[in-house]
Amino acid sequence: MEQAEWEKLSPEKKKRQLYLSQKQTLEAFLERGAISQAQFDKSLGDLTVKMGMAEK
Repeated sequence: MEQAEWEKLSPEKKKRQLYLSQKQTLEAFLERGAISQAQFDKSLGDLTVKMGMAEK
C-alpha cells in the first residue's frame, strides 16, 4: 500500500490492514514449515483477540 493511500485510511482500517499483514506473515511461516499448525492456530487466535478482530 502506498503511503498516500495509508494516510487516507481511518484508524480502524489501518488496524485491519495491520491485522491482515500479520496474518499473512503467520501464513507464510506455516507454509514454509517455520511454525507448526498448533503454533499458527495459537498465534492467530492471540493476534485476533488482542487486536479486537474476533467476530462480534
